[in-house]
Amino acid sequence: MSELTLVYDDPHLVVIDKPAGLLVHRSWIAREATEFAMQKLRDQIGQRVYPVHRLDRPTSGLLVFGKDPESARLLSEQFAERQVVKRYHAVVRGYLGDGVLDYPLKEELDKIADHQAQQHKEPQTAVTAYRCLQQFELPVAVTDRHATSRYSLMELAPKTGRKHQLRRHMAHLRHPIIGDTRHGDSRQNRYFREQHGINRLLLAATGLQFKHPYSNAMIDLEVAIPAVFLAPFSSF
Repeated sequence: MSELTLVYDDPHLVVIDKPAGLLVHRSWIAREATEFAMQKLRDQIGQRVYPVHRLDRPTSGLLVFGKDPESARLLSEQFAERQVVKRYHAVVRGYLGDGVLDYPLKEELDKIADHQAQQHKEPQTAVTAYRCLQQFELPVAVTDRHATSRYSLMELAPKTGRKHQLRRHMAHLRHPIIGDTRHGDSRQNRYFREQHGINRLLLAATGLQFKHPYSNAMIDLEVAIPAVFLAPFSSF
């Protein structure tokens, strides 16, 4: 894998555009993985780094690291206290409009990584604002119910940080994210994989706004929507 793209870099913090499929750090859940964002970044910039937050392995986009434990701790507090503004883009099945979903989520636990966690916690508050940016209709029948297939390019703004929140919220609305193998539509995923060569989750963390832990300056970062999100619709 090529070098990581650095979106922001100063003496205290570094932000990368994490590729889809790359784990943030080593995990028992994916023992087969051989590359990790934390180690790659350490080798690339020549110093240790400390993760501030996480992105799911299949999600691409903005990922923040501290260059020392204190910087990471200070910024992690902003994430924990919901002071960080986060923006994502996704392609979902069907035509979805604008709205806010307030739908509590029961914590998803992994049998191995979370075997010591409390197994029967009550559902936790989860809120996501969503806005439709563009709608597409392909002249193909992915399912037997319709002669054409509809999709929406969405901007998603999570107000809370639950595990797989955006993927689960879109699935709850019956507009799952394309490429979501856990909460999505297997027929849609297969169509995008076989007809367009898209083997990834079409979800990307494209915007972050937070206060610098030392200067208090507002840091407003963004990356472009990955081209692969729109490629299937470009020829229609």
